[in-house]
Amino acid sequence: MDWDNARIFLAIYRVGTLRGAAETLELDQATVGRRLAALERSLGARLFLRTPNGYVPTPAGEMAAAAAQQMEQGAEQLQRQMQGIDERLCGVVRLAATDVTARHFLIPALHRLRQEHPHIRVVLSTSTQITNLTKREADIAVRTLRPDAPDLIARHLKRLHTAIYASRSYVKKRGLPEPGTGLKGHDVVIYQRSVSPAKSEQICGESIINAQVAMEVSTGLVMYDCLQAGFGLGELPTHVGDKASGLVRVWPQRETPYDMWLVLHSDLNRTARVRAVADAIIAAYEAT
Repeated sequence: MDWDNARIFLAIYRVGTLRGAAETLELDQATVGRRLAALERSLGARLFLRTPNGYVPTPAGEMAAAAAQQMEQGAEQLQRQMQGIDERLCGVVRLAATDVTARHFLIPALHRLRQEHPHIRVVLSTSTQITNLTKREADIAVRTLRPDAPDLIARHLKRLHTAIYASRSYVKKRGLPEPGTGLKGHDVVIYQRSVSPAKSEQICGESIINAQVAMEVSTGLVMYDCLQAGFGLGELPTHVGDKASGLVRVWPQRETPYDMWLVLHSDLNRTARVRAVADAIIAAYEAT
């Protein structure tokens, strides 16, 4: 099985349409169709049933998918290993983090890195979703969760804390909540369940059972903006909320700890440009 055709087959297998596969691979749809036909001819088997709802794998297609996925894993491992012996301080490094982490830690660190190594280009993706480093969705990730995959290296960066905040105007109008009341009589801004199931039911250890949910958000910066706008009470990292002139920290004695981790694939640990970005991030957290 030719790898170029196999990766096109896998894209169709995963998304179920020629158009979706073409968009994923950044190829022309007609090219994807021709390559699939060529693969089916070379194997002497039909790999998909063409249905109104998309391409459904045949039994032969399921067998081919298993083989193609093994080829994909081998190709990814080879690429990581080749990158792992690259000693050049130039090229692309893909970095994944949340928007709050990027704003308060990564952007200043990467700006300093840029002055020292101007030929390293960082592709920074901000999302609350966990990126798959094994599948090379990113080279480095900064996360709140320590991975358990044996092929990933995790470096503890810092223990941070969250607390409850509200705008000064909100507190002036609605007052402060009473602990243990489920935030009765107050409005709250929470994270969507798909982002953080625990934080959709409580904030900083306090149940929101008696509160009115004013807004559900998916990112930390939107949470920050909603609290500044006076939507209600919400949870923010203390290094963000304490510096915000328009916010008041509710119950200053209460805060919740969390840990930040730098994660990268073990095959990339000795790649010069990846190591330089990782070191810049580590230095940024150590300096705070």
